[in-house]
Amino acid sequence: MGYKVVVVGATGNVGREMLNILAEREFPVDEIAVLASRKSLGTEVSFGDKTLKTQDLATFDFTGWDMALFAVGSGPTKEFAPKAAAAGCVVIDNSSLYRYDPDVPLIVPEVNADAVHGYSKKNIIANPNCSTAQMVVALKPLHDRAKIKRVVVSTYQSVSGSGKEGMDELWEQTKSVYNPVSEVPPKKYPKEIAFNVIPHIDVFMEDGSTKEEWKMVAETKKIVDPSIKLTATCVRVPVFVGHSEAINIEFEDFLDEDEARDILREAPGIMVVDKREDGGYITPKECVGDFATFISRIRQDPTIENGLNLWCVSDNLRKGAALNAVQIAEVLGQKVLKKG
Repeated sequence: MGYKVVVVGATGNVGREMLNILAEREFPVDEIAVLASRKSLGTEVSFGDKTLKTQDLATFDFTGWDMALFAVGSGPTKEFAPKAAAAGCVVIDNSSLYRYDPDVPLIVPEVNADAVHGYSKKNIIANPNCSTAQMVVALKPLHDRAKIKRVVVSTYQSVSGSGKEGMDELWEQTKSVYNPVSEVPPKKYPKEIAFNVIPHIDVFMEDGSTKEEWKMVAETKKIVDPSIKLTATCVRVPVFVGHSEAINIEFEDFLDEDEARDILREAPGIMVVDKREDGGYITPKECVGDFATFISRIRQDPTIENGLNLWCVSDNLRKGAALNAVQIAEVLGQKVLKKG
């Protein structure tokens, strides 16, 4: 006996990836419904060897469905997630809408799977921001061993984090560089993204940080430990898929780089590729399509008493979004609903 699963936003990048991952991981699905906005009604999407037609989110009845994976923006989520939850369908939400709600658990299964039991307050579980998800998978096992005091992270985030429009803009601008007669001005981004980097993701806040940087701080505190101090600089780079992060960590206790490497090798969801030679590390291009969060360049930071540096790479459409949502669904099934 399996689950009745709804995927909301099934025609978008993340929604399609959710369907792929549900099939790949053989999630116990008895029945599946794929929903989209009215303008995408009837669009066909793949689920394993099946082809499904999208139904209208606005008129769908969530009664009798076990869980709904939402891969739409905060606007439609605000309208339809409470309706699904009220109908008894547990919502796993990929938008930012509920992440900071104290009554909604924010979950990365490798880090805080037991928080799933808090879902019942609103019948909603939040999926974290893509840049946070991969980072906390690496931070948690190290924090358990030596207690993290402070983190300085610089991100190198791919355009797929902005959806199809971001990917299209990079593609069109890249072509226009080689064909100067067809100039493609920035629309999705404030400056040209092709052959450039933009130190600006999401809106600016009063203190000069961007919302993306603030998200990493707030979410790390909620998922791992509120006592961790974190500062982030988030940068959009001309990469189609795969977020990278340079992470500097200061611990309360000394942690040797070799022990850190061993801890990370044993940690769930992590693959360590760390050879001190040409090419002995992972880049975003190599992580595409993979479930793992890859860690490379682990080394002591000699400028502080208990410091380490590392390089963290992951497919943001997978661990940063769709995979994490499906893993939450698996945890929800195993620990709470217990049907599949």
